[in-house]
Amino acid sequence: MQTSAYGSWPSPIDAALAAAHDGHPEWLGFVGDEVWWTEPRPAEGGRRTLVRRRADGREEPVLPAPWNVRSRVIEYGGHPWAGEVVAGEPLVVFVHFADQRLYRFEPGGEPVPLTPVSPVGGGLRWAQPQLRPELGEVWCVLEEFTGDGPTDVRRVLAAVPLDGSAVQDRDAVRELTDDQHRFVTGPRLSPDGSRAAWLAWDHPRMPWDGTELIVAEVHEGALREPRRVAGGPEESIAQADWAPDGRLLYASDRTGWWNLYRDGEQLCPRDEEFGGALWKLGHRWFAPLDSGLIAVVHGTGSTALGILDPETGELVDAAGPWTEFAPTLAVHGERVLAVGASPRTAYEVVELDTRTGRARVVGAEHDDPVDPVHYPEPQIRVFTGPDGRDIHAHVYPPHHPGYRAPGDELPPYVVWAHGGPTGHAPLVLDLSIAYFTSRGIGVAEVNYGGSTGYGRQYRNRLREQWGVVDVEDCAAVALALADEGTADRDRLAVRGGSAGGWTAAASLTTTDVYACGTIVYPILDLAGWGTGETHDFESQYLESLVGPLAEVPGRYAERSPVEHADRVTAPFLLLQGLDDVICPPAQCERFLARIAGRQVPHAYLAFEGEGHGFRRADTMIRALEAELSLYAQVFGLNPPGVPTLELTR
Repeated sequence: MQTSAYGSWPSPIDAALAAAHDGHPEWLGFVGDEVWWTEPRPAEGGRRTLVRRRADGREEPVLPAPWNVRSRVIEYGGHPWAGEVVAGEPLVVFVHFADQRLYRFEPGGEPVPLTPVSPVGGGLRWAQPQLRPELGEVWCVLEEFTGDGPTDVRRVLAAVPLDGSAVQDRDAVRELTDDQHRFVTGPRLSPDGSRAAWLAWDHPRMPWDGTELIVAEVHEGALREPRRVAGGPEESIAQADWAPDGRLLYASDRTGWWNLYRDGEQLCPRDEEFGGALWKLGHRWFAPLDSGLIAVVHGTGSTALGILDPETGELVDAAGPWTEFAPTLAVHGERVLAVGASPRTAYEVVELDTRTGRARVVGAEHDDPVDPVHYPEPQIRVFTGPDGRDIHAHVYPPHHPGYRAPGDELPPYVVWAHGGPTGHAPLVLDLSIAYFTSRGIGVAEVNYGGSTGYGRQYRNRLREQWGVVDVEDCAAVALALADEGTADRDRLAVRGGSAGGWTAAASLTTTDVYACGTIVYPILDLAGWGTGETHDFESQYLESLVGPLAEVPGRYAERSPVEHADRVTAPFLLLQGLDDVICPPAQCERFLARIAGRQVPHAYLAFEGEGHGFRRADTMIRALEAELSLYAQVFGLNPPGVPTLELTR
């Protein structure tokens, strides 16, 4: 064991390695007996490809570059593909990111477009396709722009002909619903095909605030007599589906926790979540099996994969190393597919056979790129914040098998604020965290008030308190780590992306806790963001996070980092994608204009071709190395082999 200062330890986890392992498998499905899913390709421009696992266990990408299986509906997207075996061969439809058209694909051939290109605004976009070969159609969520503005948009359920007749004819797309509701999810059909269920909601609510569960009769390929059967302004239905006997299943938070219901009857009352925030259309936290059992992703904070018996309420979790499961499930017979991870493994495709209880990895299997002794060893912590409130966090101390710091030195720590803000930092292996901890820099991920996974009351702490509670909770964790002798009080940093970027920037303008910060594709100007500078989905999100702009305009100015750039004294790094329509570059540019001439060391890196969330390997490498260089300069560290970030004043 060698002794060397924190931040100077040599690590086998470089930025290129972290970038190569960014992202995870998503959007699972069965095509016949085969398992299919989407998977990221950071080295190929950040595209997502479709992968199949053949019966003999071979994994192979289905679509070569440049095909990119990803939807832009509500900008965060949704389930982008569907497949079935027709006449003995796979028939697949998918959304291509570049033009957002729906394509038909049969292995061995070339993708063929099914939908037209619209010249208006953001065009036509599709999500949650469901093949209806008996009708010669694919049913989807259609997002259609009616003008050039980000909120000039309507969303309906629609049927697209599989014969390609809509390629040049928008009128050939058959609308299944009107646009009474601003937002809809794709319909789930009852086992006998006689009814369909979907979710709907309207501005200013977000889906975790309140949604409506709609049921309609299916008659001759049409949806008739839609009616609300559950949900409302203060009740969030996260997902709906049908039991094999035709009874309606849904996850509602009417008790303060997303629990499962069957025709209105609560199935497994627990103070834990069986649902979550619907950031992407098609998220699934439960899936009914042919046997009548229900596969569920559930938990408080972390999540498990379990099998629920709705008759007895008995819930049995799958055995295995996984401590976190993503909200994507697929079932076929008695087989359950999920995506699971742990602090020692990245996300991988897991199959559970409910007949044997055996769970095994069947796709995207984790393969240690370095000796796992270099991985961080996280701690699950609960801190005490203002007013005695609990704050959930994951603490990753510096860790290296061959190095330790001098006995009198305390380590630097970076507080990570997750995005959303209605989101959650999962406890899983993240090589971006290991990139820092293996060099001697601690990381603390804070699930501040407003985070999901801890019930509606915890989530509602952020109502009208964004920029207050999140900032206070992150600061409380940072100071607690310093007070207990875990972290160096003079070497604390804050970082976050999207809503986390807001929290990082707000922390630098309202507290003196941090010596520096990394702000990634952030929200910086509330008034601008709330009056046309973002996409439709979140265009009225601030009504609940901050308050109605017309009623509390002073609050928007009071909390916006752009209005208080003169208070920033700590060095910072600002990272931004130039194609970001959710948190546009204009916000960064206004912030920088107000920093100009104030002698605050900073750097601004803007990346062409990147949107909201970096996906390209070269971008992620540059961003990680720049972030480490910032901490090295501010904290007096000497990490080997890291390019120096030029800070301007």
